[in-house]
Amino acid sequence: MKNAKYYMSLPYTTIIEPTEDESGFYYVGRIMEFDGCMTDGDTKEETLQNLQEAMEGWIETKLDHGFPIPPPAQRPDLGGNFLLKLPQILLDTLLQKANAEGISLNQYAIQKLSQ
Repeated sequence: MKNAKYYMSLPYTTIIEPTEDESGFYYVGRIMEFDGCMTDGDTKEETLQNLQEAMEGWIETKLDHGFPIPPPAQRPDLGGNFLLKLPQILLDTLLQKANAEGISLNQYAIQKLSQ
């Protein structure tokens, strides 16, 4: 029989997004495959930690009541690559900015996309 520890080790889709509303700025985290499994936190790290606890509780509750646990979403194997066609002027601008920071275009793009 599979337990919560087993499911916690699977590659479920974790989504953490910045949010701002009347209560201020914070992050909201959720597990895409688990309906209603979400939490928040003041930082990304805190939200991820809270999400791990929420995920474990969600899984344990489903198992205790005999409900199935959905599998992780299937992801295409892209090998870490994707092709992006850019207008020449945008490519030139990005190259200039990467060169100004002394990093490759790839590193610059990763840095900007991760913000």
